[in-house]
Amino acid sequence: MSHFMSTEKWEEDSMVLDMRPMLRGETKHIHIDYLLTPDLPDGAQFDGDAHVLGDVTDEAGYMHLTLTATVAYRTECARCLEPVSGDFAVQLERTVAAEGTLTQEQLEENVDEYAVIKDGMLDLDEEIREELLLSFPMRFLCQEDCPGLCPKCGKPRRLGDCGCSLFEPDPRLAVLKKLFDKNEEDKEEN
Repeated sequence: MSHFMSTEKWEEDSMVLDMRPMLRGETKHIHIDYLLTPDLPDGAQFDGDAHVLGDVTDEAGYMHLTLTATVAYRTECARCLEPVSGDFAVQLERTVAAEGTLTQEQLEENVDEYAVIKDGMLDLDEEIREELLLSFPMRFLCQEDCPGLCPKCGKPRRLGDCGCSLFEPDPRLAVLKKLFDKNEEDKEEN
């Protein structure tokens, strides 16, 4: 039996779990399976919605939420700018508590431990979106040992040697180099 319910208090695209049957002791388990449009992190695109699977179980008076959200992504390698794609999954576990059963101090100290039921409803989207954004890597690599781009010509180094010299003289010694170059010019003139 599904216990999803949307009310006008919540965003229209929000998935809200009706926890009242569990709070009344009518059920010990609620299965969760739905699609969520996640927020986009900078520099990445998601290929569709996140698939969210999970359960809420009543374990001797303690309600436990377990969720896994999986989303396909497209981005670029942080070193060579080649396209990178794959699936990213995040797992979320929370103790479910009704609003008013926890002190403000408990909520602030253990923000990642509790999912709070408000007016008999549990907004799953807020928890999942936050976890996806916080867990999504800031950089991706096409391969772990990606050599990146040549700093001179911009050619991907994994395609082979571009022939550019990577020698960079110490700028503090540039004055000496000018003196040596001038000395060489003087020798050539004589």
